[in-house]
Amino acid sequence: MDEALRLILLVALAAAALTTAALTLNWWMEPERRLRRALLKSLGRVPEVEAMAPSEGKAAGLDFDTGQIATLWDRGAHGLVYAFDEIEGGEIIVDGHVVARIRRGEPRKALDVMAPDAAQVTLRLLFADARWPEFELALWNAMAPAQAGSPSEALRLGRRWLSHLEALLK
Repeated sequence: MDEALRLILLVALAAAALTTAALTLNWWMEPERRLRRALLKSLGRVPEVEAMAPSEGKAAGLDFDTGQIATLWDRGAHGLVYAFDEIEGGEIIVDGHVVARIRRGEPRKALDVMAPDAAQVTLRLLFADARWPEFELALWNAMAPAQAGSPSEALRLGRRWLSHLEALLK
């Protein structure tokens, strides 16, 4: 009887250890957490401003102290880091229409619409790079599974990014 109880307790302990390890691995590999680690690795520090699309596996981050912007895709496995002087501008796109824009040498096209029922809000970053001239990041996608936030929050984040880009371009 003693051996049977000991065996049952040993199996229960092994199952608890396996469950804990699986939960820890699941937590560590969460898409948003992976993107944050990749941004930290790319910039060498936590970005002051970030935008993430975990369902797409994309992220972007600004670091004002080092003067760099990082763009990541493929769940953070690939990315590019640009200096601020390589930024050409940015746009906010709502359901396929550019609603706000900032470009180097052009006046800002201010965000003049609010779209509380938008299906998709995208931030497009423009760079002076012939191979990778733009980077699109879906800030809101109604079709994405378990989408958090709202179109209004996505527009606020997009407006914030454009304000930072405008300050950098001046």
